[in-house]
Amino acid sequence: MLQYNLQYFAKDGEGGEKTEEPTAKKLDDARKKGQVAKSKELPSAIMLLGLFLTIKIYMGVLGEGLMKNFNMFFNKIPDYAGQNVSQITSVAFADIISNVMLQIVILSIPFFLVSFVLAFISNVAQVKWKATAEPLKPKFNKLNPISGFKKIFSKRSLFELVKAVAKIGLLAYIAYSTLKDKAGVIKLLYEIPLNSALTVIGEIIVDVGIKMSVLYLVLGFVDFAYEKYKFKDEMKMTKQEVKDEYKNTEGDPQIKGKIRQRMREASQRRMMQSVPEADVVITNPTHYAVAIKYDADTQRAPVVVAKGADYLAQRIKETARENKVEIVENKPLARMLYNNVELDQEIPPELYQAVAEVLAFVYNLKHK
Repeated sequence: MLQYNLQYFAKDGEGGEKTEEPTAKKLDDARKKGQVAKSKELPSAIMLLGLFLTIKIYMGVLGEGLMKNFNMFFNKIPDYAGQNVSQITSVAFADIISNVMLQIVILSIPFFLVSFVLAFISNVAQVKWKATAEPLKPKFNKLNPISGFKKIFSKRSLFELVKAVAKIGLLAYIAYSTLKDKAGVIKLLYEIPLNSALTVIGEIIVDVGIKMSVLYLVLGFVDFAYEKYKFKDEMKMTKQEVKDEYKNTEGDPQIKGKIRQRMREASQRRMMQSVPEADVVITNPTHYAVAIKYDADTQRAPVVVAKGADYLAQRIKETARENKVEIVENKPLARMLYNNVELDQEIPPELYQAVAEVLAFVYNLKHK
């Protein structure tokens, strides 16, 4: 019974694993579509920590402001109602409330500013700044109930569920352990004045909030690292995808090869047309041929007008014979010229003497 390895019948890259690193173009295209490695937990954690730290620093000012508003609210009621509080109108009451709300908004401005700045910085730090409206475009395939049902029971959803449960458990433990340590202080709240009790409660809440925020921040960094790893893994490409992308961006290698071949052929034709005008062809009999031309009126030094190896060298020599151009054998000079001087380039000064001797020999033969 014959056994076949079916992988030999498969085309390279088709149905293969995504083993290649994502190209810069694929990452850029994904970025334009809004697909980036981003943690939703990290900005929330940074904002929460910033909020509690702001409360801790701003607590005294905030408390005084709230007490002022509280006093203002009750002190203004008699001004609007006169001696009889029951005579206060709805317009007057609305005016009092609006003034109080305005003061509360002013007191809340630092919290809004801190939240906005931290949210902006934490998001830009993750994905850098590049605005795109692509994610806002409506995609009707998202309304497909089958694909939505698959997402609900996917590995991703299961991982997010486990992550959420673990996060809630850790945060609950931090809150419980902190409150347990403060149990003695909490029992004394009934025995101290109201203002002192509110201060103690505020300090406990801020302390718990900062500890939970720090833990949440650590979880956010872990989540960000995981999202980067997952995104990079999802962006990987098969070998066939890399080849297709290269063809689309750089062009088909076979077509480019044909273009280069035609350019070489055109260059060779122009070069062969210059051989009849040369003064001499210097050869290494079997491998190299270099055609030299020198016009003392227009050129500072002799110029290489044609050169070739093997088959092309034979063609240069044949063309030279047909046009009665002298052929001189000089193995080291032919090799030096071929390897060191480009077409239409003057020979270097270190070869002046050797080339001059060849030209003198040729000119002597032609009685120049």
